[in-house]
Amino acid sequence: MTESELQPEDEARAGIYGLVARLFYAPPDAGTLGYILNSNPLEGGGKLALAWRNLAEACRTAFPVVLENEHTELFVGTGKAEVTPYLTHYVIKYATDNPLVELRQQLIRWGLGRRENANEPEDHIAGICEAMRFAIAVQHRALDEQKAFFDRFLYRGGIAFCDAVSASANASFYRSVAAFAREFFELEREAFDLV
Repeated sequence: MTESELQPEDEARAGIYGLVARLFYAPPDAGTLGYILNSNPLEGGGKLALAWRNLAEACRTAFPVVLENEHTELFVGTGKAEVTPYLTHYVIKYATDNPLVELRQQLIRWGLGRRENANEPEDHIAGICEAMRFAIAVQHRALDEQKAFFDRFLYRGGIAFCDAVSASANASFYRSVAAFAREFFELEREAFDLV
């Protein structure tokens, strides 16, 4: 099965994971903003569709240079970021916990690894979302494998991360991104619970 043979639902899921990864990895450029603005609205009147409309509206008035400043202030900072994009930060309970080691081992089992020139650890929200996109669209991993990865490495940390972004007084555009990502993660959790 090739990427073009994906079921429409899986193609959409992979696309959303890719978009979330792109938005949290770096501030969106004019092309990314235009892509969101010109995309078809999500169907239905649910929370995810509303979050998408709000994100599209935020794109309408966004300026890339302002978004670059917001991204840097929130996720990069000087010294320490206001909101860490590294998801293991949100799930470590004990000093002996090291979910990053487990994540690296899982990625190796899937044949994935960090690029040599990448500075971020693998638990960056963008990296984990990109791994989910790859598992769906390229590797065509079974739903039970996707669910296990999502439950172990994405859901709890991703929700906590999105909540931290939403709570930041310095988040404006990224509050909309976080709200959209959070609704998507919740929808994925509900769908995986049916598997």
